[in-house]
Amino acid sequence: MNEPQIVTFGCRLNSFESEVMRDAMAAAGVGQVIVINSCAVTAEAVRQSRQVIRRLRREHPQARIVVTGCAAQIDPAQYEAMPEVDHIIGNDDKIQGSTWQGLHEGELERVRVNDIFAVRETAGHLISGFGGRARAYVQIQNGCDHRCTFCIIPWGRGASRSVPAGEVVRQIRHLCDEGFAEIVLTGVDITDYGHDLPGSMTLGRLCAQILDLVPQLPRLRISSIDAVESDEALLELIAGAPRLMPHLHLSLQAGDDMILKRMKRRHSTGEAVDFCAKLRELRPDIVFGADMIAGFPTESEAMFENSLRHIEDCGLTFLHVFPFSPREGTPAARMPQLDGRVIRERARRLREAGERRRNLYLHSLKGTVQDVLVERDHMGRTPHFAEIGLERDFAAGEIIRARVTGISDRHILRGCSVPPVGDRQDSLAQEGVR
Repeated sequence: MNEPQIVTFGCRLNSFESEVMRDAMAAAGVGQVIVINSCAVTAEAVRQSRQVIRRLRREHPQARIVVTGCAAQIDPAQYEAMPEVDHIIGNDDKIQGSTWQGLHEGELERVRVNDIFAVRETAGHLISGFGGRARAYVQIQNGCDHRCTFCIIPWGRGASRSVPAGEVVRQIRHLCDEGFAEIVLTGVDITDYGHDLPGSMTLGRLCAQILDLVPQLPRLRISSIDAVESDEALLELIAGAPRLMPHLHLSLQAGDDMILKRMKRRHSTGEAVDFCAKLRELRPDIVFGADMIAGFPTESEAMFENSLRHIEDCGLTFLHVFPFSPREGTPAARMPQLDGRVIRERARRLREAGERRRNLYLHSLKGTVQDVLVERDHMGRTPHFAEIGLERDFAAGEIIRARVTGISDRHILRGCSVPPVGDRQDSLAQEGVR
């Protein structure tokens, strides 16, 4: 192993930062290093990172192993106690070129983890690519000022801070020049974007600038958002900007008002339902994904049934279900816990409800013509992020038109390409495909 290897856990922001580290290590000449970019969102994620570290040490006894990411930032001592680990690096230091230069020159201390709450700026990092030529993530924000009772992430990411709009635009132009056809804006709490910038900047205004100043970008996609913080400019874009993809992933977490209150979420179930209904009025073809937690402390069967109904009430299509896992240091870890069997059973029921909703949606697409971004051999994604298998190979990053012919036994759309008719955007508008 002559080149650095990075193992990434967790969120899209971690994926972005892994590419920043890859470029920084290449610039510094770092070799024979394995980096574990850890996640701390659940205790299971931390356990898995430790397991992978031990396995990689057995497989690569001569390599240096570096642990970074949220788990390393929050609890560096647990990795410092592992003899398999050579260096522990915090979330801010991991994206600094000087850190990797110090590692290359043998001058990096074993533990370099600073006070993440002292970090007040987030730079826009240029990256050379993500291996493929279809989709790339761009960091626009980092940190979180909220304190949900189940979440440890603010202690891994620090205070909310935004990347200046000009830096974001510069990054996206660079990625378009590299051949990427879709950009995903990512961060920890991206609907909080702009509060620390001059000029009353918001997520919606940033998206408007991107679409205006980077006309060569075919697709702009937004990652997970908090509905209660969405600004009017964003809603206007969703209604009238075809290049902004009609798929939003909502941070809902639960569908019972008492549980939401105990989580210290900032929305009610009624506000979530109203938000989804309003966006469907603005853009009828929009689809929603959502995060949901099963078995939060004190959740009764009646409260859980409310969450099940919430899936239907909001009209969710893609569901990410997380069995509740207490994180040491959070208020939820001190609340009365549910039996693990109950948590697992409720997670199963939520997933089944999500599967039913997804399958109904996929079957509704049969016969429609979709604008498909090719990701790899014979596979792509629709604007609504549904996966589709194609009858023949196309170049990654190419956008083709395909008719949905059916659904596979793996719940993936099947499609065949259709020839474009006239101007691509005009033909899409005629068929109602956005």
